[in-house]
Amino acid sequence: MQTYHNQNFFLIAGPCVVENESITTHIAQTIDVICKRLQIHFYFKASYRKANRTSQYSFTGIGDVAALSVLAKVKEKVNVPIVTDIHAPEEAVFAAQVADVLQIPAFLCRQTELLQVAAKTGKIVNIKKGQFLSPEAMQFAVEKVRAAGNPNVMVTERGTSFGYQDLIVDFRGIATLKKNNCPIVLDCTHSLQQPNQTDGITGGQPQLIETLAKAGIAVGFDGIFLETHPDPKNALSDGANMLPLDQLEPLLAKLLKIRKAIL
Repeated sequence: MQTYHNQNFFLIAGPCVVENESITTHIAQTIDVICKRLQIHFYFKASYRKANRTSQYSFTGIGDVAALSVLAKVKEKVNVPIVTDIHAPEEAVFAAQVADVLQIPAFLCRQTELLQVAAKTGKIVNIKKGQFLSPEAMQFAVEKVRAAGNPNVMVTERGTSFGYQDLIVDFRGIATLKKNNCPIVLDCTHSLQQPNQTDGITGGQPQLIETLAKAGIAVGFDGIFLETHPDPKNALSDGANMLPLDQLEPLLAKLLKIRKAIL
């Protein structure tokens, strides 16, 4: 599982969901150029469908086949590995036709069959830690993937429920997560969500992305996950907690300085 380049952290980044081919390709190309310049290994992330929405009226995607077709074109054109979510066992083989990393959403991280089927595709499995789970509990999710014959697994911290409409990252948990002997990733955008708002649209605190990312690198996370978009206010999903695309390179440059300092 290739995650490192010159001992730098790796980056999982992209828009929340495939909106159309043009903007998806633009975001992937932009991040790829930045990461090549900074020598950061890059995985392009975009969901082909959003199954977990607060409101039934929220955007969920352009259609599974159409969205995966866009991701396939991005993969070929930009030559980057693809990360996308799956939500049910029957989606694993379908998504694995394009994706290099199958991502298990946080609310589904205990679903045994989903983890097992994802593992059996042979793809890297990125398990997002449930907002309701302790770091200690993630060992069982990791074991499910490995027991299915796949050693290629990583765990992503994305915050813990703190009251009804907020999340908090407890950095003490990294020591426990590292005991799983797999790459550990910090999701710097979903950890700043303010979910289940009364208007049915998830809120966020994107002004804290840099603070969270700096802390994550300082305490030793192997990878950084973030969602980014050229125009977050008009993004079709999760725009409230996305990083503006033009702020990505300055942030990564700062993180590299921290990474270098702790090596």
